[in-house]
Amino acid sequence: MTRDSSHTALLWIVAAGFFMQSLDTTIVNTALPSIARSLHVAPLAMQPIVVAYTLTMAMLTPASGWLADRFGTRRVYFAAILIFVIGSVCCASAHTLGQLVIARVLQGVGGSMLLPIGRLAVLRSVSGEQYVSALAFISVAGQLGPIAGPTLGGWLVEAITWHWIFLINVPIGAAGLYAVQRFLPSHGERQAPPFDFIGCGLLSLCMIAFSLAIDAPAPTHQAAWSAALFALAAVSALAYIPHARRRRNPLFKLSLFGEPNFSVGLIGNLVCRIGSSAVPFLVPLLLQLELGYTPLHSGLMMLPAALAGTIVKRWIASLVRRFGYDLFLLVNTLVVGSSIVGFALITRGTPLFVEIVILAVFGAANSMQFAAMNSVTLKDLSHEDAGSGNSLFSMVQMLAIGLGVSIGGGLVKLFSAQWGSAALGFRLSFVCVGAITLMSAWVFRHLDTAPRVRAPASQGVGR
Repeated sequence: MTRDSSHTALLWIVAAGFFMQSLDTTIVNTALPSIARSLHVAPLAMQPIVVAYTLTMAMLTPASGWLADRFGTRRVYFAAILIFVIGSVCCASAHTLGQLVIARVLQGVGGSMLLPIGRLAVLRSVSGEQYVSALAFISVAGQLGPIAGPTLGGWLVEAITWHWIFLINVPIGAAGLYAVQRFLPSHGERQAPPFDFIGCGLLSLCMIAFSLAIDAPAPTHQAAWSAALFALAAVSALAYIPHARRRRNPLFKLSLFGEPNFSVGLIGNLVCRIGSSAVPFLVPLLLQLELGYTPLHSGLMMLPAALAGTIVKRWIASLVRRFGYDLFLLVNTLVVGSSIVGFALITRGTPLFVEIVILAVFGAANSMQFAAMNSVTLKDLSHEDAGSGNSLFSMVQMLAIGLGVSIGGGLVKLFSAQWGSAALGFRLSFVCVGAITLMSAWVFRHLDTAPRVRAPASQGVGR
């Protein structure tokens, strides 16, 4: 096989893995009511299957680079696909909500390694001048997942059963396993620095405790349980600071937060994504439970948002150059937050055209928001800090998705019980999560727009 054809095969392997991972982040949403009926639980009780997947990926993503160095890129990427496929089969075989949550955790273990290790394999195999083009090719697969996911999920639920939203990963994964063994370069094991298991454990405990505190898992004394879990999350986060100062190679260097835009961008990303991550979870539930849409119809309704987001990506660079990151993010954040609040206006009597416009505006503004937030957060990091910063950034992105689902679902349950109306519960929840997103506009006002002389860091792939 020639060098060019080998590189092409590598890109297709990594793109397929990225597609599989991004597809599973969205394909489940339109199937949630059907899965809930099959498992005999309430649709809003299904949020743990989304949170378990994203939270697991958030916890394990930082370890992916160390695993690749320690055991070899091809071996670990093969294991990632295999674990992901086994997790998918377990999801399809689940008979209770608890079994499905555990299977989603297994899926998340494999999914956490698919993109980072695939990106690392490309970095080690492709020359510098080809790297940007290679990443652009891979990113297309990440964009196709959110576009195809909701519609494909809705169609599979109606045409066959919900189990096939997970079983579809089996043939894709089987082809991927063969391709990895056949085409992926064998980057041998190397002397990896000791992994910071204690630091990873502290931050993982922080994320788990914080997520459980929002869900208030105990049926009684919920306020006390939530307060205790919030305290545990805070203690875990604070304990990481002296640990990182003492350790020679901590999981994340504290010096990362010396870069003003990284700190502001990280906080702004977390706050903004909580609101925008609740939308893909809440909108299919609203359409199916309150407006009577079929799973396929609700999946098709998500297409305007995904397509609008893909179309506007070409405008982002020119808009940022013209208005600057601070003004662009301030205005665009207001558009994103307002469009989320706009979902509260959707009722049975709302014209279809209005629904499509709200979805398209949200999708377009949200896509530009993600791209601008990603860039401003990472662009001023040094090359030495780029890898660690990108890993922490990916961790926060996954955490925000889980928090968005937990907060959005929790608000619907709270307001529905309080006011005795699920429709009103959805409306008030969209207002609240939209307000959370609007709060990030204040965070982005603190961006440092002074010119930098430092070389920009690699910004990676993904949303």
